[in-house]
Amino acid sequence: MKTRSVTSWGRVSWPTHELLEIRSRHDRLPASGEALLLPFGNGRSYGDSNLNPDGALLATRRLDRSIAFDDERGLLTCEAGMLIADILQRFVPRGWFPAVTPGTMYVTVGGAIANDVHGKNHHCAGSFGNHVLRFELLRSDGSRRICSPTENADWYAATIGGLGLTGLVTWAQIRLQRVAGPLIEAETLRFRSPGEFFELSAQSAATHAYTAAWIDCAFGGKRLGRGLFERGNHAPAHVDAALAAAAMRKAAERTRRVPLTPPLSLVNALTLKAFNWAYFHRQRAERVRALKHYRAFLYPLDAVLEWNRIYGPRGFFQYQCLVPGDCALANVRKLLDTIASSGMGSPLAVLKQFGPMAPLGMLSFPAEGTTLALDFPNRGERLERLFGALDRIVLDAGGRLYPAKDARMGAAVFKAGYSERERFAAYVDPRFSSAFWRRVAGNG
Repeated sequence: MKTRSVTSWGRVSWPTHELLEIRSRHDRLPASGEALLLPFGNGRSYGDSNLNPDGALLATRRLDRSIAFDDERGLLTCEAGMLIADILQRFVPRGWFPAVTPGTMYVTVGGAIANDVHGKNHHCAGSFGNHVLRFELLRSDGSRRICSPTENADWYAATIGGLGLTGLVTWAQIRLQRVAGPLIEAETLRFRSPGEFFELSAQSAATHAYTAAWIDCAFGGKRLGRGLFERGNHAPAHVDAALAAAAMRKAAERTRRVPLTPPLSLVNALTLKAFNWAYFHRQRAERVRALKHYRAFLYPLDAVLEWNRIYGPRGFFQYQCLVPGDCALANVRKLLDTIASSGMGSPLAVLKQFGPMAPLGMLSFPAEGTTLALDFPNRGERLERLFGALDRIVLDAGGRLYPAKDARMGAAVFKAGYSERERFAAYVDPRFSSAFWRRVAGNG
């Protein structure tokens, strides 16, 4: 039996797992004795929804083949272990782009379905699941189901956003969007308050496909909630040749890598304020327009491989919440004020508006409202007290937390945020489980 310690992107814990490699979409699930199972793609979930301590992980990265492509309609059928990066490499030159993509291209299609990932274009395109036409679900009893909105529709809804708990997705058919090329016409605007962020979001929703903001959560007072608002559209076929050449040269620059894990987190109170001050002031003009390659615009963190090491050996937590639109501004201010007052801000804080498109999954995170995502070095009980305070603000607002980013929410917080959890539980494969599910379902 092959066992090893496996961690998630947050690197907080390294539990032991049995590793079972899936080599073909046609195979049955490998035997694992009495161990519980869980699919594992590229390990980019931040918390423990992709971990199964003392159980078995079904490693899917060998399932990376393209099965079919309809070049007229942009319909890609591929195995579940294919990375978004592979899709971009193969199909952008042919004029096609993922309809929805998260903030990293190093996620698998199966992982994107399991977490119903979202991107900067949720306000106009919804989440990843809204563009999944059908997939095959392999259960531990050997049965296979083709799932779509019209065939096994209940299994389709349970599996989208279902955290890999309903079985193994072996292949999927997804819808791509037509683009003229790899470039994005981007614009970055400075704002100085959460209110200005909401104004910019409202102004940009109808004119720009992609919108999101970096927000400074290290300072309170008059500097509370200032930030940089980014918006963009796929560039047309004919753009300024010199600007296009410069964007392509920059995209071709060598990717950097954090070479080692420092003994202590490089993110602390001193470095945080210095970084956030410098990042906000790096743009002196109120508005800057630029032509960017999609990698620079949509995946800036992918330019530094293993950047998660900067948080040191104890790792980090990401906290991503959603607050509904009715009182979003007031609640975002409360969240930011609570974080700034704690002295434990985040250098990677993103604020984004979700649109009205309803998600298709029972446990899908996105819904109309505002989402705030932040990274925090692991500071133990002190950080947990901050999270408890943030939880109360989110739940009082009728919001919820994102399971793909979570490593600590309890059953009560999960229950308050996901009204279809009991309905979903009926579709969980009896041989499948995860650290997250055992915690929030209250059965372990």
